[in-house]
Amino acid sequence: MTKQEVTTKDNIAVFKALADPIRLEIVRYLNRLDHEVACGEIGQAMQISKTSGSYHFKILQEAGLITAHKVAREKYVTLDRSTFDHYLTHFWQNL
Repeated sequence: MTKQEVTTKDNIAVFKALADPIRLEIVRYLNRLDHEVACGEIGQAMQISKTSGSYHFKILQEAGLITAHKVAREKYVTLDRSTFDHYLTHFWQNL
């Protein structure tokens, strides 16, 4: 796979992740908090099931838009602003 193909694949992953209304709302929620938060808390705030939340967090993480780590059984996520800065100049002002 060439460097251009990898870049195109990364671009598609980022924009595909942000194209979904629920994932975009998750990004907005994380942006307002500006610190890591438990996935369960986000799921409750978004009124989505744990299964649905897991699916959306996986896509956001694979696109590099969030970082995640586990503590015991709970997963904590935060925005990876460097990915937004790389792909979406001035994104935060338009959110």
